Amino acid sequence: MSHHLLEFKDVRFRYPDGAEALRGVSFLITHGESVGIVGANGAGKSTLLLHMNGHLLPTSGSVTVGEVPLRKETRPEIRRKVGVVFQNPDDQLFMPTVFDDVAFGPLNLGLPPDRVRERVHEALRRVNALALADKPPHHLSGGQKSAVAIATVIAMEPDILVMDEPAASLDPKSRRDVILLLNTFAHSKIVASHDLDLILDVCARCLVIRDGAIVADGPAPELLSDATLLAENNLELPLTLQGRQSRWRNARMSAPRP
Repeated sequence: MSHHLLEFKDVRFRYPDGAEALRGVSFLITHGESVGIVGANGAGKSTLLLHMNGHLLPTSGSVTVGEVPLRKETRPEIRRKVGVVFQNPDDQLFMPTVFDDVAFGPLNLGLPPDRVRERVHEALRRVNALALADKPPHHLSGGQKSAVAIATVIAMEPDILVMDEPAASLDPKSRRDVILLLNTFAHSKIVASHDLDLILDVCARCLVIRDGAIVADGPAPELLSDATLLAENNLELPLTLQGRQSRWRNARMSAPRP
């Protein structure tokens, strides 16, 4: 399914102040892949994500979604294919009620009212937020806002789902709900997060970014268990792996010597 492909070729990006945020980024994500993006604060994760549906345009290089090159005039088409959930849910919630926020995208697609209601109901159901439909978004907790922001994107039925720190403000149950949602999403998904345990749970592949460049690309379990690679990039082993390594070290220390 070529429309589910996402390709970066030698993408570079400079902010207006001259700061170079992306430096020669190249990768290809194919249909159905689950890809995590990890790196320290300021490494370029959010800038990279904002290029995936045209919120930012490369200074040089190219981004292609399916067979559509990212340009100013193709952004509406690409945004129908790539749904981005921002790190701050307030950036996506601006309507009087939760229902209105989730319905906003489908209505702009020109769907009939009954189909819009179906999409809103299903999206809110998937994030366990049906009871919030009539509430004003500004009255919600941080975790509830995050869930509704995810629903606004799910309702658009994108080919590629992109999420920036999806569990940052969630309680443990809501975090598990997000993991379940990601693991049941049928198409390609890309997740940037400092929560490396979440990346392990939902992503088969991982990109490590440092100073705007991809420094590692490979299977998530392999890269996220490489303590040296993670330390070089100001990251730590996922908590689940820290426990395993600690138990392994203790077992070695307590084993009888020959």
